[in-house]
Order: sequence, then structure tokens, then C-alpha cells
Amino acid sequence: MGRLHQQIKHRRKALGFRQQDMLMRIGMPRQQYQRLEANGNPRLDTLELVAKGLGLQVMLVPEDQVSDVEALLAGEKQLIHVPGPSQDHTDEKPASEDPWQGLIGDDDD
Repeated sequence: MGRLHQQIKHRRKALGFRQQDMLMRIGMPRQQYQRLEANGNPRLDTLELVAKGLGLQVMLVPEDQVSDVEALLAGEKQLIHVPGPSQDHTDEKPASEDPWQGLIGDDDD
């Protein structure tokens, strides 16, 4: 998926922002932001600030699931929700059997 600084630069350009626009978006001078895009080694708080300014979110992904997440983001995979133990509702019908379930707030919780 590319190095971090390349992803940040690609996102900024995709949004049509210039490096100097980051001052207004996140309060970071162009020179500092330029170094971040060139070196790609920001502190975590700086990375979170830049991500927010670019409409992104910093997220940790388990290594064994990185390829699945990348495929999902690339549109190559569909998200399949599998209820966990805290979400297991054994008395509920699958959506295919009850297409109206949950549409009008009829939760039993």
C-alpha cells in the first residue's frame, strides 16, 4: 500500500490541497509539513493531526488481516459482518428471512 509519507502526499493531492494549505487545515507550517511528506516519520500525535486534516483516521490492523483490509479498501472484497459473542442474538432471524428487521427501531435490547 505504499509508505506512510507517500500515502499522506497522495491523499493531500487527491483532495486538491497544496502543502501550504495544511497551515490552515491543521496549523502546521508548509516547511514542517513538507519534511513530513519527504521523510515520513512523524510522531503519533502529529500523524493523528495530519490524518484528521486530510479526513483520515489512524487505525491499527492485525498483521494477519492487513491483506483483507487492503482488499476491502480497494473494493476487491465485500465486508461480511460476523456477530461476536456480545452481539449474538440467537432469537433473531437472518436478514434474508426478515428484511424489515431493524428498520423502524424495533430492537429488543
